Amino acid sequence: MEELTAKTIAGDIPFVESFITRVNLLKPYSVTTISQIIHQVTLHTKIVRFIKGHKDNCYIVTGNLDCWIEKLVQDMGCAYFCSRALCVDDRVMKIKTVLNKAKVVKQFKQTGQTTVFIGEGNNDAEAIHQADVGIAFGAVHHPSDSALAVASHVVYSELKLCQFLKQLL
Repeated sequence: MEELTAKTIAGDIPFVESFITRVNLLKPYSVTTISQIIHQVTLHTKIVRFIKGHKDNCYIVTGNLDCWIEKLVQDMGCAYFCSRALCVDDRVMKIKTVLNKAKVVKQFKQTGQTTVFIGEGNNDAEAIHQADVGIAFGAVHHPSDSALAVASHVVYSELKLCQFLKQLL
């Protein structure tokens, strides 16, 4: 899974293909189990604090499945956009939709809102490019070449990211 994720972020494997493969690998496990694992992942505390303090202006935009991230995003307290799954008896049966992050950015821009998008992977590049402020964030993984190529800013520190976001308010 780690290797597949790294290759996807680098752009060596298309996101949708990788995502379908990852979902299929995880289908034997219950939604509850995967959700609990995701909910236990250590998050950047400063970024979480920033989101919770600005939940009316922050959105989580992730390719992950709704059923897997529901508890996590509830804790964050902000709205979110994600891929959707059909679940039966606590199991993912199939992917209903795979989120296109760039479409989310375009929707916000159509309302006249200034958009800031933060990402790292190849699948984030178009959304980073579409945003008014596109940030390639490298605190977990080194940003992909495609994300770096289109970003207006590159940040490698959680603290620096939060400071920059506060300046944008």
